[in-house]
Amino acid sequence: MLKNAISLQPMILFSPAKINIGLLITRRRDDGYHDLQSVMHPVGLYDLIEIMETEDSDRGITFTDSGIPSGASRENNLCMRACELYGNMNPLPPLRLHLHKQIPVGAGLGGGSSDASATLKGINMLVGRPLPEHKLEELAASVGSDCPFFLRAGTMMVEGRGERLTPLSLRLEHLYLVLLNPGIHVSTAAAYREIQPAAPEAHLGTLIREPIEKWRNLIVNDFEVPLFKRHPLLKELKQGLYQAGALYASMSGSGSSVYGFFRKPPSLPDALDHFAIWKGGAGCALTPV
Repeated sequence: MLKNAISLQPMILFSPAKINIGLLITRRRDDGYHDLQSVMHPVGLYDLIEIMETEDSDRGITFTDSGIPSGASRENNLCMRACELYGNMNPLPPLRLHLHKQIPVGAGLGGGSSDASATLKGINMLVGRPLPEHKLEELAASVGSDCPFFLRAGTMMVEGRGERLTPLSLRLEHLYLVLLNPGIHVSTAAAYREIQPAAPEAHLGTLIREPIEKWRNLIVNDFEVPLFKRHPLLKELKQGLYQAGALYASMSGSGSSVYGFFRKPPSLPDALDHFAIWKGGAGCALTPV
């Protein structure tokens, strides 16, 4: 055990989901990743993570989970991956991690990346000599492309492969958000294989400043075309949100979640409400810590 290195009290973190307002795949890079433009916005659907020191020095870091099954093995779990990479730079004492999952997996909501980033933040606060912020961001980027976003607070214009972040002051707190998920698991890697990157006619950072009533005809998610062909239900959900009065509706990430912004809480038909996983104010969710 590292004496006096970390707090003896458990830490509980809330890791938020995100939605993508627009997602443009602009270029396939030589390293196999893709450059993109997207506006990422944290919402009030959370996973919960508990981090606690243990006295069992032989077990290193233990991980348990509850809630929605993640389907990930210990080796593929992003929380454990975050701990492993962090421990290579800054020694960790024996820890116990527990993840209670409420964000659907493979849903375009960034749950795994959010969990990993919250884990990095949490263990960095617990150790005696925390890493500086820029080192933590480097670690986050090596865990996953969405992870750097979740280390920050608020709405961000995201570019590159996800590492270039510019804060945006979108005024969404007066709107109401409905988030739907039909339970279709979408492989991000498979979705990217169906995309033909293209330079956009206008930068998303410019389009997002237009009134929300204009977004419908200006702001697109490049994944919608191939995913709507493969899963027509996703297109039906988006159309249903518009029919229910949404100012703007879109698929998030590479799917399969679909969301809509409304002026006030809508009266959804049962066919839509059946798939609702979160409803509430559209302002920025709390950050993990």
